[in-house]
Amino acid sequence: MKNMGQQNPVFGGQTLNKSDTKLQPPKMFKVLIHNDDYTTMEFVVLILERVFGKNLAEATRVMLNVHNEGVGIGGVYSFEIAETKVAAVHTIAQQYEFPLRCSLEEA
Repeated sequence: MKNMGQQNPVFGGQTLNKSDTKLQPPKMFKVLIHNDDYTTMEFVVLILERVFGKNLAEATRVMLNVHNEGVGIGGVYSFEIAETKVAAVHTIAQQYEFPLRCSLEEA
């Protein structure tokens, strides 16, 4: 084992201490579902259940937010997961010929 003051060429000549290697939690992103005049409420509930893993009561609550407020939060995830959820919603909506849209917003 190396002493703390010993040179290490991999890390710029310094041996890292445990306190030097603190990890930061990833930035989190809200997946927003936007209201439109064509997508049915039932389809939005289906998306919330299948893509976001919501139970029927929670999916209905979020769908009503989308309907009444114009936008609802499907979930909060790290960037890569949020990006995947948005793509899944768009793919499924396109298959069913609905114009449902999602977006990301930093939480």
